[in-house]
Amino acid sequence: MRKMENKIQNTENRTITKSGKSFLAKYCYILFAIFFSVTANAQCAMCRAALGGDANTTQAQAVNDGIVYLMAIPYLLVAIIGYSVYRMRKNKSK
Repeated sequence: MRKMENKIQNTENRTITKSGKSFLAKYCYILFAIFFSVTANAQCAMCRAALGGDANTTQAQAVNDGIVYLMAIPYLLVAIIGYSVYRMRKNKSK
């Protein structure tokens, strides 16, 4: 009977230790990712060829404006959907 209780206790202790180690590992990984992040300077080959020189400042500005435009559309859609859900819930609670 005592041997059975010891085995259960040992198993529980190992489980607690493993979860503590995994929590510590996740915490260290998050800290490492935050403090040692590296910026990536990636571009497609077509953009690099078109915007390679210093004389193409207007073309580079046009490409940057296009990127901002393409990035703004999903944010606007999410905002509109979020506002409509908020309004529906508010009307439903009344």
